[in-house]
Amino acid sequence: MLMPHITPFEYGCSILVGGAAVIVWRIRETRTAVTLKKILIPPAGMSTGFSMFAVSDFRIPWLWALIAFATGATLFAWPLVATTKLRRQGAVIMMKRSPAFLVVIFALLAIRFFADGFFSRFLTVPQTAGTFFILAFGMIVVWRGSLFLRYRKLAAQLPTLDADPADTPRSLDAEEA
Repeated sequence: MLMPHITPFEYGCSILVGGAAVIVWRIRETRTAVTLKKILIPPAGMSTGFSMFAVSDFRIPWLWALIAFATGATLFAWPLVATTKLRRQGAVIMMKRSPAFLVVIFALLAIRFFADGFFSRFLTVPQTAGTFFILAFGMIVVWRGSLFLRYRKLAAQLPTLDADPADTPRSLDAEEA
């Protein structure tokens, strides 16, 4: 597959635009109630990206894919899990903003930028894309899985019409999950 040449400047700009999109999305996400659909649809939608591996240029060895997934699920997911808090606000569950989340996003962007320079010596552009996709998928699945478990725990504690709202906790941190 013939890939167009991308200059380092264009690549850096695309990373910044992608990072800005994630930050805007994250800010908007904290302004609306969290639902199971909002937690589960992003990883489900992202899973369609595995169709890229139908094209042979994107394929990587299974061991590399496993390492990429495990790295995303362990090393890169925990900062997202740690900086994402859910809280009860009345009868709904909201995501609480964390200033540390922006630091995590910028750190992940920097790691992505510098890691690409390293991996591009060994992998083709499509293989690099596939590897980073699998890494990101591992990260998203673990992060959203953690959100799902915390959401279920908080949702079970939501007051019914007969319950006293003072009897239920106001937030659920990563340590409590």
